[in-house]
Amino acid sequence: MQIAFALYPGFTALDFTGPYQVLTNVPGEEVVLVTAEPDRVSDDMGLLHLDVATGLDAVMAPDIVVVPGGPGRSTAAAVDSPLVDWLRAVHPGTTWTTSVCTGALILGAAGILEGLPATTHWLSYDELAACGALPTEQRVVIDGKIVTGAGVSAGIDMAFTLVAKQWGEDVAKAIQLGIEYDPQPPFDSGSPSKASTEIRELVEAVMRG
Repeated sequence: MQIAFALYPGFTALDFTGPYQVLTNVPGEEVVLVTAEPDRVSDDMGLLHLDVATGLDAVMAPDIVVVPGGPGRSTAAAVDSPLVDWLRAVHPGTTWTTSVCTGALILGAAGILEGLPATTHWLSYDELAACGALPTEQRVVIDGKIVTGAGVSAGIDMAFTLVAKQWGEDVAKAIQLGIEYDPQPPFDSGSPSKASTEIRELVEAVMRG
């Protein structure tokens, strides 16, 4: 089974590295990083640089696609790129098509989420609805073969959900133990429904600014 991570300039690092850490631990599966043209691709901070040797046109029959998100400008650029056309071409043949955070907006631009429940970063619910999707605050949403994860860190949970569905719960649990994924956050402020109004307003001002 071939698992393709679709990268583009300005992707958010944890959107990619979280699912990558989980899925590369599935025994015997092929993982490939793809981008529009083979090139060095940098994250949204400009600090993480990946030399991606495979172009989109070299991977036309992936079994699983993972699309990470990025900040607004990066996601908008990805929407206006060959990535969307590639998703339209490969999605009919995938076993699973997945996204993390605002990667859902890229799936939406490809017409993949029309009329379907999906999730993304909470600040992007309106943009997701504009793509024809039905936004939900759920951390991971499965509809048929489409799996969307909420903001950034939710990509790890999305990946474990995917592993359990495709390879079984025991494989997912073994990987979870292997990477010692046992979240115990010091604060219960990780979703908009849990955070205080002041914290939500602060985050919105910073991220939209």
